[in-house]
Amino acid sequence: PDWLACLVPHFDQPEVAVVQAPQAHRDWEGQPFKRMCNWEFDGFFRIGMHHRNERNALIQHGTMTMVRRRALEEVGGWSEWCICEDTELGLRLIEKGYDTRYIDHILGRGLTPSGFAAIKSQRFRWAFGAMQILKAHLPHMIGRSTLNLAQRYHFLTGWFAWLGDALQLVFAFGSLLWTLGILLFPKAFGLPVVSLALPIFGFMIFKAALGPILYRRTMDCPWKDILGASILSVGLAHAIARGVFAGLVKKKGVFVVTPKGWRGGGALAFFNPIREEIGMLVALLMGAATLVAQRGANNLETQLWVGILCLQCIPYVAAILCQVAAYMPERGAAA
Repeated sequence: PDWLACLVPHFDQPEVAVVQAPQAHRDWEGQPFKRMCNWEFDGFFRIGMHHRNERNALIQHGTMTMVRRRALEEVGGWSEWCICEDTELGLRLIEKGYDTRYIDHILGRGLTPSGFAAIKSQRFRWAFGAMQILKAHLPHMIGRSTLNLAQRYHFLTGWFAWLGDALQLVFAFGSLLWTLGILLFPKAFGLPVVSLALPIFGFMIFKAALGPILYRRTMDCPWKDILGASILSVGLAHAIARGVFAGLVKKKGVFVVTPKGWRGGGALAFFNPIREEIGMLVALLMGAATLVAQRGANNLETQLWVGILCLQCIPYVAAILCQVAAYMPERGAAA
């Protein structure tokens, strides 16, 4: 009820084009997967948006946003070519010299995605749209424009983690192909342990440590929910990687509304959303097991390479855990 009273006064300043409130959720407390979703989302609005707000580099996210009509019309309205048209509009308004503001006060609550398939679809769309935006606005980010250094930094590096997910998928496929080469053509393929281990270890450690550290420093979040949010973040890596590659290659995407109140049924409903992740997990484990069987478990290089293959299983194991959590009953619900 205080939506207008809270946001409208900021528009007394003529340079303000967007006022953004956080996206929040309800009815998530009693179900494990919904808890994971709530806290995973919350990290962005409690941490990232505060940092961006200090530098007028907000990610406008549509939900709970208010836009000055004159500014919207001045920059040509919403971009129908982009499936993340809210974020793209916010960037155009910032490039035009307008101010954007973030009000960290919950003014409305919606539902979390209905299941792991739903949030995968949503995150794929976000990654796809982010690549559309990067392709269209890269000249403004690295060339002459009204964006200052801090704004360029946030819009260029803000999606680095998603590009890291895409690189992780490349490393996973590369490791599988190299393992196949080792098994079939051992004289031609050695074990490039150091060259491949360092980026994989670095990415895994960075992603695994950064989230929990920031959550504990900035949010009143129990450890079990920090763990749940981290598992969901890692489990979405494959969907994000697919979205990044699709957004880089394709020009147009399809906006798929995120399901909030239903989940698919049928005998294969559990496996359908994670069939690609299961396939990658099986391939990596089979590669590691076959390598041990052929070369023995006492060889140091083999041990290190098997360790690399097992490390790359983490996102796929996390995806399976997310799907399991999505199928758990709500606390207090009838069996």
